[in-house]
Amino acid sequence: MESRLIEVPAGVDAGTIIPVSMLRGDRPGPVLALIAGNHGYEYPPVLALQKFPGLIRPAEISGSIVMVQVANMPSFLGRTVYFSPIDGKNLNRVYPGRPDGSVSERIAYAITSEVIEKADYVLDLHCGDGNEWLRPYVYQAVTGQPRIDAAIARLVLAFGIDHVVVDRNRPTDPTRSLYCSTTAITRGKPAVTIESGALGMTDDESVDRILTGIFGVLRELGMCESGPPPLTRATWLDPTAVVTSPESGVLYPKVDRDQTVAAGDLIALVTDFFGNQIAEVRAPIAGLVLYVVTTPPITKGQPVACIGTPGSTAP
Repeated sequence: MESRLIEVPAGVDAGTIIPVSMLRGDRPGPVLALIAGNHGYEYPPVLALQKFPGLIRPAEISGSIVMVQVANMPSFLGRTVYFSPIDGKNLNRVYPGRPDGSVSERIAYAITSEVIEKADYVLDLHCGDGNEWLRPYVYQAVTGQPRIDAAIARLVLAFGIDHVVVDRNRPTDPTRSLYCSTTAITRGKPAVTIESGALGMTDDESVDRILTGIFGVLRELGMCESGPPPLTRATWLDPTAVVTSPESGVLYPKVDRDQTVAAGDLIALVTDFFGNQIAEVRAPIAGLVLYVVTTPPITKGQPVACIGTPGSTAP
């Protein structure tokens, strides 16, 4: 295995590093990029990539596997939810980045140019952040381009998580892609965003689910003979809605992850810092609670929950 540090030099603010590893197979084949740690408080993806190289040998691989071990080092070391402690930006909202921007933008630029643009397929590995109680699911982007949509659908089923958010509204401009996986897709590279894990935990189940999914994708792409077969059935969630808080204060969730709710059901209450109720958060649609914020701090405009309407028809 080859390992190196991508240096993100200081600019308008402090610099940082991005640890990247590569496994080169003994036979030719595609390049699969695995990216962990776009959000630094999301630990199961990071731990999965720590374990993965010990589970496979070059003789078993066709092609190459590139691993971004920790994309957002400032947030990882600073243990921050969503936002970098250096520039206050969400790395997964500033892609493809800028070489002369703040540190999050420079990280995004480095990953775009050094990893995504050199890959054939991308898996962006996430979980519920340190404040999110989340059930496992994946995002399936729908672009309207038959070739890339079919390839994304293959990756989704190969990864093996049976709840799939149908995502029809991601950016189409490669210069304003915002999200890591969208950066790949707008460059013609099939990509999927994975969610497995929650609340800053490091549980083996969430880590192993990611590892199993990676092997499923490797098998599907013909990069490895071992691995689980793709799903034959899934629950597609369409539409979905992210519910945000109307006020800043103290959050009291009233639902659990994986709970079914009706439109108008109470999702959470918000109080001021003296305990006086100042807001109710209600479900805008009926469906399944994919995640809910369960830690007390809440800022106006930030997510409280995500709800998806289940169905059985693939997009």
